[in-house]
Amino acid sequence: MAKTQRNFICQSCGTVHRKWTGKCDGCNEWNTISEEIVEAAVPKGMSLGKGRKVELFKLEGENHETITRHKSNMAEFDRVTGGGLVPGSALLIGGDPGIGKSTLLLQIVCRLSLTGKRCAYFSGEEAVDQVRLRASRLGVTGASVDLASANNVRDIIATIESDSQPYDLVVIDSIQTMFVDSVDSAPGTVTQVRTSAQELIRVAKRKGICLMLVGHVTKEGQIAGPRILEHMVDTVLYFEGDRGHPFRILRTVKNRFGATDEIGVFEMAHEGLVEVTNPSEIFLSQRQENVPGSAVLAGLEGSRPVLVEVQALVAPTALPSPRRAVIGWDHNRLAMVLAVIETRCGIQFSGCDVFLNVAGGIRISEPAADAAVAAALISAHLQRPLPEDLIVFGEIGLSGEVRQVSQPDLRLKEAAKLGFKQALCPRALKKKGKKAPDLNIKRNELGSTGDIMLYFADHTEKLAS
Repeated sequence: MAKTQRNFICQSCGTVHRKWTGKCDGCNEWNTISEEIVEAAVPKGMSLGKGRKVELFKLEGENHETITRHKSNMAEFDRVTGGGLVPGSALLIGGDPGIGKSTLLLQIVCRLSLTGKRCAYFSGEEAVDQVRLRASRLGVTGASVDLASANNVRDIIATIESDSQPYDLVVIDSIQTMFVDSVDSAPGTVTQVRTSAQELIRVAKRKGICLMLVGHVTKEGQIAGPRILEHMVDTVLYFEGDRGHPFRILRTVKNRFGATDEIGVFEMAHEGLVEVTNPSEIFLSQRQENVPGSAVLAGLEGSRPVLVEVQALVAPTALPSPRRAVIGWDHNRLAMVLAVIETRCGIQFSGCDVFLNVAGGIRISEPAADAAVAAALISAHLQRPLPEDLIVFGEIGLSGEVRQVSQPDLRLKEAAKLGFKQALCPRALKKKGKKAPDLNIKRNELGSTGDIMLYFADHTEKLAS
């Protein structure tokens, strides 16, 4: 029989150390290493025993695309998951504390139960009465949902398997509070999280149950625990948002049954999370007119076009090292765009503080925002506002060229729908035999960042005349 051994495992990244050290060599975090007892490997020379033969199948066979998904009747959530929850799948949702993960899952569970699905909600952080209080505030007390406050994975599995009528959806809130009593380590440790998730997923796959796990996040925004947890599940969602804004973004990071980088937009209200069907209109609702440093980006999140306002402020500074503050965009990307503008356009930012903000609390990561950021910075530096009916998008290269981005017609279509009349965008690629669609929007094509400067000069002359 294999003997147990003691390992020192980092609770942040899962790196195994031979002895305790104050700093982890894998993630460079301090005071994250703890001692855990794990099963040793099978000694050399010992046999694992004879296994049973695994049944093999051909690639050609019955088409399983007819599997019906569990739709929650919450359009934003169904969009993010690829059209609904797949039976037998495991879904992991992470987010900052207090962002609304438990509220979202309770609303989804209650909506699914109203469609005739059998749902169970296991909370390891709250008592049953506390979950009922939240349900009362959300106005969903009439839903038929089975509640329990439990932490022991063995008890949860026994409860799921004991009922003759199987569950369609099981929610575990959260996986860091669960423990397997055969593992000699505290709940939340790497071994407990990995073992608990493995046992729950195994039962979900065998029973055809849709399993939803809530995961805590670290201060860097990553899901706490071993990275293998994200590989074990079928779908990984992140619930993002700023405490100062009512909007919440549900983003797909991994999805075996749908597209990634899809987003769902919600608004946190007193009655819970409310769907935002037209996020572009909401993000632009408080936009100021004729203000220098403001540009509208026609972005793309997954398959959804989203229009957001990019705000820039350039102010003189007496500090030897000017400030570069960014909210909602990559700090390194801003440094690159500033360097390109200084080199290719001759505008100097070395004696100025630069502040950049993506309004609405949303975070933009696609390169198509480069041109909008450049236009906002040039507008703020020259103190010349951009036209109110103008959108900007395009990727900027180090040589100053503006590169083509994906699905420009979809971006222009969304802008035209909201009343925008002109666009600063990369030069359209001419395709043989294809005619450009008439989107009722004037395209001002960009070949380089210098074309943005030319547009400002032309626009100023038109205003003066």
